[in-house]
Amino acid sequence: MKIRVDQPAVESYADRMRWDSLFNDMESQFAEADRLSLDAEINERTRIDMVNVEFADRLRGALGCRLGVHLACGEVFHGTLSHAGADAMVLDEDHHQVLIPYAAALRYVGMGRWSQPEASPVRRAIGLAHSLRALARDRTELSVTLGNGAGSVRMEGVIDRVGKDFIDLAVVAAGEARRSSQVSQVSTVPFPALAAVRSRRIHDI
Repeated sequence: MKIRVDQPAVESYADRMRWDSLFNDMESQFAEADRLSLDAEINERTRIDMVNVEFADRLRGALGCRLGVHLACGEVFHGTLSHAGADAMVLDEDHHQVLIPYAAALRYVGMGRWSQPEASPVRRAIGLAHSLRALARDRTELSVTLGNGAGSVRMEGVIDRVGKDFIDLAVVAAGEARRSSQVSQVSTVPFPALAAVRSRRIHDI
């Protein structure tokens, strides 16, 4: 009497390929799900981080970069960003520095995507009024651009006084020093009317 012994089934090449394909497909799906989950987490963290980023921090992230600043009055200034304060910035041109209040600008070109918070509370608090008082103290000869959406006016002069929200500008002819005999008028200018304040760089004076 013969006893039949069943042989174990041998997996065919086609079966093995089918299972490999299934496993690979499942692994791809899990990997894609993990990637999408990671992307979603990164995007959410980025969104939360961006909520707390102030404009001045974006500018500080561009310190040392060359920017184009387009003002509401139609003027455009190009230079290297050297300072970003509480409410105004400084662009370095070849021979001049330009103090520009943030409120005077419509758009900036060249800022990149970085941001940098200011750790020093003192530097963070330095604003337009502080900068204008320094220019008045040094009797710096200035080219002051006034403007809004209707256009711009440019005056040459020296700041006599700086109030809480205005300056008194002793207006002189271009190239003239601030002397009583040379002053054509003293104009009182509210801060919101200031579009740009341009002065010679110290090494060019």
